Amino acid sequence: MCSLLNFPTPPPDGTITVCEANSELVNTDNNNEDILNRYKDMMNIPDITVERSPNTLVHESAKSAFIEHKQTVLKKIIATWHEHGCMGVLEEIANMKGEVSPWICKTVCGILMSIRWLNSLHGSIFPHLLLSSEDLVCEFSHTLDWQSSPVKVFAWHPHVMKFAAALNDDSVKIYTVNNSLVPTLKHKLQKYVADIAWRPFSSSEVALACQSCVLVWHVDPKSLATRPSTACVQVLSQTGHSPVTSLCWCPQGGALITASPADTAMMVWDVSMERCEPLRRFGGGGVSFINWSPDGSKVFAATPSTVFRVWHTQKWEVEKWSNPCSRCQAACWSPDGSTLLFATYTEPKVYSLRFGHLTGTTETSIGGSKAAVCVVDLTQVVLGSTEEYNVGGCVQSMVWDPLGQRLAVLFRESNSSNLVAVFKTKIGRTVQGIKQQ
Repeated sequence: MCSLLNFPTPPPDGTITVCEANSELVNTDNNNEDILNRYKDMMNIPDITVERSPNTLVHESAKSAFIEHKQTVLKKIIATWHEHGCMGVLEEIANMKGEVSPWICKTVCGILMSIRWLNSLHGSIFPHLLLSSEDLVCEFSHTLDWQSSPVKVFAWHPHVMKFAAALNDDSVKIYTVNNSLVPTLKHKLQKYVADIAWRPFSSSEVALACQSCVLVWHVDPKSLATRPSTACVQVLSQTGHSPVTSLCWCPQGGALITASPADTAMMVWDVSMERCEPLRRFGGGGVSFINWSPDGSKVFAATPSTVFRVWHTQKWEVEKWSNPCSRCQAACWSPDGSTLLFATYTEPKVYSLRFGHLTGTTETSIGGSKAAVCVVDLTQVVLGSTEEYNVGGCVQSMVWDPLGQRLAVLFRESNSSNLVAVFKTKIGRTVQGIKQQ
């Protein structure tokens, strides 16, 4: 089992890690502009400026911009239906004392009491269902301190040297190497952006997980427009499937899967037809995080409870595991889809699950390991002789590179949140750490 005790001392405060060269991480002074620019030019990284400003967004209803006037009961109900749905209509009727019959008010109040009682019962089993949409996104986001972070989500394109960054004003900027043009994506439904996924084998399509829907933007890389119009976006929404906190494309780019911690079903979308098929399994209280294996054979699905599942995409069969400690916080696949690494919310450890292959074929067999094996111990340790550094703790997020040679781990503890542990990996029985930055 790997441990942080074998790691070298982290670079001192005021330095920044710029790259890896000859299996060594290169660090330089954060204020040394000449060296930073030299490495930036060598790696063709675009110039990025993000202003750290407080999030002052206020999401208001358009209703507040108009003078209130008298409406008929029917018009009020129709307007409330469009804005707040069934529960909004029931609450509106319950408040219409003197406008509707008393027996109607009493009946609606009784229905509301029953619904609230059932919701409170469900909420006592799954407390996360009592959270607001923003709090749900903050709770299950892989971004550390999502609410106040200047960059809420960051996503590299899998094939092209470009990336997308969601800022704290809910706008998304697209940066491309050797291109000074930076398109800014903005839409009225683009609120609480929790995840971003580029469509494989397409340089123009990017999906955003938002509060009430999924937005798929089509940004022509040859366009000179810095603010693409709303004609360039598709809106994918499904009743009860919100807020969307995680999404991923099939490695071949044919389908998109979305997940919400408030919905027990994952939605498999045919984006071109704007249709979806639900993959539902009861139990767990929702689906908080999904990850499609690089070979396309499996989909990992974490829930807000201690349960997580692996779907086999050939026949969409599912396997279930349960961890008695806490929910699954982060997970990633090996390039061949044979190994799943995951970490829980309360344990400073990384576990491994193995999946076999059918004899004589490249197809994976149904039936992974019956029990997970701990492969990395991330218990907090003290490194350094002259200056001591507390390193380690529970995992916030982790990513395995496409070649299966490096595993990057981000910590949740405040004294380690500015550090990323980088492990050298090999598909087998062991995972070996090399450096920490």
